[in-house]
Amino acid sequence: MSKFDEQILVIDREILFDNEKNSFNGYISNEDVRFNEIVNNFSKIEVKRRGDMEENPQYKQLIGYAIVKDKATKEILVYTRLTGGGESRLHGKASVGVGGHMNMVDDKSIEEIIKINISRELKEEIGVSFEENLDELVCVGLINDDTNEVGRVHMGLVYQVYVDKRKVKDIEEDTLRIDWLKSSNAKKLKNCESWSEFLKPII
Repeated sequence: MSKFDEQILVIDREILFDNEKNSFNGYISNEDVRFNEIVNNFSKIEVKRRGDMEENPQYKQLIGYAIVKDKATKEILVYTRLTGGGESRLHGKASVGVGGHMNMVDDKSIEEIIKINISRELKEEIGVSFEENLDELVCVGLINDDTNEVGRVHMGLVYQVYVDKRKVKDIEEDTLRIDWLKSSNAKKLKNCESWSEFLKPII
C-alpha cells in the first residue's frame, strides 16, 4: 500500500483551535491553559486518507513526537533524515523527536490510541516498545508551526521517554542516522527541522 493511501488520524483545524482562539505557533507545555482545551478536542478526530490531507490545511494530521533520552546518561537521541526517507521535504534535517502519523485503534480511548501509536513508532524506528508500559508515556506539550507547508497540515504531540540506549537499534538505517548527544550539544545542532528548533529550550 502506498503511504498516501494510509488511513490517518486528523482533526478539523477550526475544532482543534476553537475557531483560532487557541491557535499558536511554536511549542506550548502541558501547563499552558490552551493545552487542555486543545487536547480535549482530540475526541473529535476523524480518519482520512493521508494523500488527501498532505496539502489540505483545513485539517491537522496528529503526529506523535517523542524526545528519547538515555536513562543513565540523559543523552538525547538525535537522528538525521537521509534521502531514502519518505518525507522529501525533510531530507537532511536533524530531529530530536521520534514519531509519525497515527492510525485508529478500535475500542480504545483517544489517550490510549495516541500512546499505542507512539509506542508502535518507537518500536518500528528504534526497536524499543512501551506496549506493556503505556503509563510511562506522558505528553509534555504540543507543537504547531503554520509558517511552512509541512507544519500547516500537522500538529505535534510531544512526549518525553527514557530508554536504555544499549537496547536502541538503528532499524531504519537506510532512512535515518542515529546519534546520542549531551543536552548542551543537542541545543547547538544546526539544520534542524522546525519542530526540533522549538524544543531546544526543553531538551
